[in-house]
Amino acid sequence: MGKPLIYEIMEKPATSCMIGICSVIWFYIQKKGIGYSHVGLSYEAAIEGHWWRIITSSFSHISVIHLVFNVSALWSLGFVEQLEHIGLGVKYYLHYSLVLVVLSGLLVLGMYHVLIQRFKIEYFRRVTAVGYSCVVFGWMTILAVKQPSSKLDLFGFLSLPISFAPFESLIFTSIIVPQASFLGHLSGIMVGYAIAWGLIHGMNNYWAVSMLGWIVIIFVFSLKKSGAFDINFLEIEPVTDPSLPSVRFLASGDDRTSQMSTLPVAGAELV
Repeated sequence: MGKPLIYEIMEKPATSCMIGICSVIWFYIQKKGIGYSHVGLSYEAAIEGHWWRIITSSFSHISVIHLVFNVSALWSLGFVEQLEHIGLGVKYYLHYSLVLVVLSGLLVLGMYHVLIQRFKIEYFRRVTAVGYSCVVFGWMTILAVKQPSSKLDLFGFLSLPISFAPFESLIFTSIIVPQASFLGHLSGIMVGYAIAWGLIHGMNNYWAVSMLGWIVIIFVFSLKKSGAFDINFLEIEPVTDPSLPSVRFLASGDDRTSQMSTLPVAGAELV
């Protein structure tokens, strides 16, 4: 018999908070009818100054199936908070979750830039990504290096060796969910390896607080500069103008309808 849920929550306080934040944001998005194009990250939105989307896209989920998959994986990875004996633990988890959110978002934009400017693939100019999977894949990778004997349990019945989990999950999600962001997940894996191999290191409370402060400043500045602040971003109403096109996606049996905003969107990718 497993431990009571309350004890597991106490053993994984940071993970539980992240899951709570993602769940509350999902509930708010559903209640307000907000589409992925309002909160997701795209190359075109970034060059127009919507840098705040690096943060909102990471914590936003439009599909309940997408949310459940990420929450299940995140919960399974939460034992990293109990691994202080190998240099991990709660502080490490919080510090590098912050790094994963920011750097994986920037890396995705960098990949889009190369594909658009070098290879002239215009599709990636307006494709919009949402979801916390970049961070999830990053933690899979970190644990694959630092704790290779661990296992990743998904949905309570699927168990994967953590050493193969990043790439197994990358291939699995790409096949099962066609609109899953291969580049988004890959960016999380790449940043995860950079952290696990010590290429990105030295995060402590001072740098984490400093980084968080700069994130808040840039978030607010870009929100205001892009005009989203002036239109009351947090109170966006559903788009109901019948003259605007809509896009429907099928994701693992779950219908997912998103409305196009004033920013043209090529499609949505789940990360």
